Amino acid sequence: CHYDPFRCLEATKKMVKAVKAAGYDKVEFMIQPLAYMTPDASVQGFIDLPEFPFALEPRICTRFEMQRYARESWEAGIRFIGGCCGFEPYHIRAVSEELVKERDWEPEFPIRGGKFLEKHTKPWVRARATKEYWDNLKPGTGRPFSPSLSKCDNWGITAGHELVKQHEEWTSKQELEKGYEFKKNLARGQ
Repeated sequence: CHYDPFRCLEATKKMVKAVKAAGYDKVEFMIQPLAYMTPDASVQGFIDLPEFPFALEPRICTRFEMQRYARESWEAGIRFIGGCCGFEPYHIRAVSEELVKERDWEPEFPIRGGKFLEKHTKPWVRARATKEYWDNLKPGTGRPFSPSLSKCDNWGITAGHELVKQHEEWTSKQELEKGYEFKKNLARGQ
């Protein structure tokens, strides 16, 4: 996890290729990404984004992005296609619907391609009843002046540094102050 479906897929495709090139043909692959788009995440993934953990909703993947993820995963030879943080039932449904032929199963009311919109009362909504429309949509955030990407905090520290040691008890005031001071020094370039 820690990355969006397409970043995870990029890495998993490399694994599939390397394992097959090494002569292992009977290996099954799985993928379990976030349901958030994270093209701007750094080395530690979405936990480095300033929106983590309480403001990730604008990054949520659409049903149609999930269908594309499912199709690309299947075509790459990945057979265990799932999800982690942020995945909702409609995401799983989108994955399932995309792989209907492979699974030999048809849902009673498919969302695939927005076909059900053909019966909508408004003609401009009926015009959206194609897979092409939804595949090419670039959804907006609905927030005026919303940036398209974020700048990661990038503290430059990882496991082993005193500020990132985990413990069961609450973080002390002294530990918090050390963290705040560290961040201020980063901002000053120190």
